[in-house]
Amino acid sequence: QVQLVESGGGSGQAGGSLTLSCAASGYSYSRHCWGWFRQVPGKGREAVEDIDSEEITSYADNVKGRFTISRDNAKNTLLLQMTSLKPADTAMYYCAVSHRYCSGIHDYEYNYWGQGTQVTVAP
Repeated sequence: QVQLVESGGGSGQAGGSLTLSCAASGYSYSRHCWGWFRQVPGKGREAVEDIDSEEITSYADNVKGRFTISRDNAKNTLLLQMTSLKPADTAMYYCAVSHRYCSGIHDYEYNYWGQGTQVTVAP
């Protein structure tokens, strides 16, 4: 049973920083793509960043230079370091994992999802 559990969300001020964690258990595929997504009520899910088993990463344009995705393989944890936060970053953040590489991946190709952690950024 694969489980993904996000943590680290909360409230912050514009210009501040937060680090989200996604603790994974039960996942043992050697090829994978890990992703962070976010969603606000009434809008579609937005891909934020992803990283695959080849350590290749990709970023959405609106977070490039501010957010950094990484994997702590020893702890089986996915991280999202968020800096220079903006009110527009306010959303529910989800982590997900897919059995394939990240290149050209669509969100429906992710096999497992976490429950999400809320990030709220005040002006």
